[in-house]
Amino acid sequence: MNKLLIVGTVAFDAIETPFGKTDKILGGAATYIGLSASFFNLQSAIVSVVGDDFPQKHLDLLTSKNIDISGIEIVKGGKTFFWSGLYHNDLNSRDTLVTELNVLADFQPKVPQNYKDADVVMLGNLHPLVQSSVLDQMEKKPKLVVLDTMNFWMDCALPELLEVIKRVDVITINDEEARQLSGEYSLVKAAAKIQEMGPKYVVIKKGEHGALLFHNREVFFAPALPLEEVFDPTGAGDTFAGGFSGFIAQSENISFGNMKNAIIYGSNLASFCVEKFGTERMETLSKAEVAIRLQQFKSLTQFDIEI
Repeated sequence: MNKLLIVGTVAFDAIETPFGKTDKILGGAATYIGLSASFFNLQSAIVSVVGDDFPQKHLDLLTSKNIDISGIEIVKGGKTFFWSGLYHNDLNSRDTLVTELNVLADFQPKVPQNYKDADVVMLGNLHPLVQSSVLDQMEKKPKLVVLDTMNFWMDCALPELLEVIKRVDVITINDEEARQLSGEYSLVKAAAKIQEMGPKYVVIKKGEHGALLFHNREVFFAPALPLEEVFDPTGAGDTFAGGFSGFIAQSENISFGNMKNAIIYGSNLASFCVEKFGTERMETLSKAEVAIRLQQFKSLTQFDIEI
């Protein structure tokens, strides 16, 4: 089985949307990526850090999904990273109410020895120096390195971000972040500029409006599945990244054509994530449900046209 190394936050979230609110629940980029990638036939491991306030049941959940947690450091006396957010009525915009870095402030990632030869590395949203540190620890060049980032790092750590971007094959960001990073309003021009920075492939996430994949002059667009109910968009982008990287790791095919499939698989899994608060839907999701909805995606996007 191929190996997927996941780096990112394992955290607590408190979320409020127009449909309700939660107290502290399980969250974090690596959590969503790991749960999503668990639907593929591969070995995966998470590199992260938590405090000793992190419940054992959450670690047991990850283990139950066949995720290796030996790379999750537990800091005695430390508190786990915490984020709280309020979503507006359109669910596309949100306000961050609280961000407590806690143990994440001094995080020094340690890649487990048996994952230093991972086939695919998924660098979840973290400080670029942490992302670079993980790549420095790899003993074999991964077949594919995927990086997710956000505007916060563009604001406060741009030189470090540009350095790690040089080292990756795929970058996944949203449309607003693509425009900020490139200085271009047109997403086609933005993707071209970002490819010049290093990544061969650029994935631009557009939330409920789907995702774009760029490679040289080739472009692919995947719509998001129209859903009856969207409860909580938290983690949807990370779930997408987990589906994308998990599919690529399982298939061993790193081509533009196969990445189109990976985009659909990622979008499919993300469509489940938003149906309940936090990780709740992903925890109980079955492979049969995933397969049925994949067929819906196929029906949505497949057509014959006479030219």
